[in-house]
Amino acid sequence: MPIIEIKNLTKSYRVYQKKEGLGASVKGLFKREHKNVHAVKDISLEVEEGEFVAFLGPNGAGKTTTLKLLSGVINPDSGTCQVMGYTPWERKNEYRRRFSLVMGQKNQLWWDLPALESFRLNQHIYGVPKAEFDATRHELCDMLDVTRLLNQPVRELSLGERMKMELIAALLHKPDVLFLDEPTIGLDVIAQHKIQEFLKSYQQEQNNTILLTSHYMKDIEALCKRVVIIANGEIYHDGSLEQIVDKFSGDKIVTLQLHESVDQDALKDLPNVIEVTPPKVKFRVQREKVGAVLSGILNSHAVDDIVVEDPPLEEVISNAFSAAEAEGKSQ
Repeated sequence: MPIIEIKNLTKSYRVYQKKEGLGASVKGLFKREHKNVHAVKDISLEVEEGEFVAFLGPNGAGKTTTLKLLSGVINPDSGTCQVMGYTPWERKNEYRRRFSLVMGQKNQLWWDLPALESFRLNQHIYGVPKAEFDATRHELCDMLDVTRLLNQPVRELSLGERMKMELIAALLHKPDVLFLDEPTIGLDVIAQHKIQEFLKSYQQEQNNTILLTSHYMKDIEALCKRVVIIANGEIYHDGSLEQIVDKFSGDKIVTLQLHESVDQDALKDLPNVIEVTPPKVKFRVQREKVGAVLSGILNSHAVDDIVVEDPPLEEVISNAFSAAEAEGKSQ
């Protein structure tokens, strides 16, 4: 039985449309123009226990709204949702003790207090026994290497250090379901990698269910086997990362290490040359033509090494977003 079941979930917002100018501002005091923005439109989704699912989409696609609905922060206009058998917007304490929501742009820690004080507050809120709290805190702090920072005010921590503390605060009560909304936003490469490694290790150890939104494709590659793409408030694709690459990338990138340098004229028949740094050449070729093109090259040039790879994931996902947006506009 799925741990998360969403059926025909819909959420829209009524947005005030303010026109430019003083006259329009005065008029707006008496008569306002609004429009309805459909953040989530009739989506249905199931997530099994222990899955690590990426929830992707362009800005304004409905990702954060969906996570807020699943965590009970907001109510839907229509549709149903069950998470671990609970309806999120009923906000039952039994449910709230079993999930966590971490938002990369929102803080749950007290800014002027050491993180340890906020951890102790969470301990009492969730009713975690002291021995269990101490053991869990020590384990998480060791995994993220932040024990030395526990007594330092949160405002004095770097962005990466604060994000690690936010994750610890969210995991102290050992939630069964974790919603992560861009947890690595604004972090440097080293901090991103450490959080990726932590989440991978923690999820494998605890077997909890995680929904992750992120604009960093390295997060997705490192952590998620299943990817859900949402655009215009609707689910556009649900499948493995490999399926997305196959569907939205018609090309392969081929890198050849030639046995010796050749002049540019000798390479003029290669399709879509990206870079030439003799004796290496990189070019694009359609997937179905890779074999024929390589056969022709091997017949005319001595080649020491061949690398055939997919385009960067950022490019593939961008193609998927563009296709989804175009489909939404055509409807």
